[in-house]
Amino acid sequence: MKLLKHPGLSGCRVLKYFLFVVVMCPVITVALAQSETSALREEISNLEQAHANAILKGDAAALDTLMDDNVTVNHPTNRIINEKKDLLDLIRQGIIRYTSFERYPEKFLFFDNMVIVMGNETVVPAMGAPNEGKTLIRRYTNIWMKKDGKWRLTVRHANNVCSTQ
Repeated sequence: MKLLKHPGLSGCRVLKYFLFVVVMCPVITVALAQSETSALREEISNLEQAHANAILKGDAAALDTLMDDNVTVNHPTNRIINEKKDLLDLIRQGIIRYTSFERYPEKFLFFDNMVIVMGNETVVPAMGAPNEGKTLIRRYTNIWMKKDGKWRLTVRHANNVCSTQ
């Protein structure tokens, strides 16, 4: 068997090119994955903020588009709400209503077609809502799932942090 040689490439040069490719492929792959994760993090951050804004405004129509039809919420009112209709009814009835709502995402976990966001929220329930006028700090976990090409809030857990005073 006869080996073909390229007239301009010595064995040493071929080895250098090979090593360069072997080293750079993982670097490029990691850089592309980080870029995709960064873009996804920004997209989910925007959805998180849109969700918080919709709750603050009592915008049931916006919430309807942000949440999955089978959304399940472990709500700070000590209820598990497992139908979007029930949650939207609580918004429309003013049971879930705030004069202030600030969300601070702290941790993003990325999986295939799922992103989990954990953080804290500071809310002030409006007049007539449970805990009206009190500033409440709470921890939350939101699970966003991609279904039919769109990210939807599918699971949410929020609980009020007990005061240490």
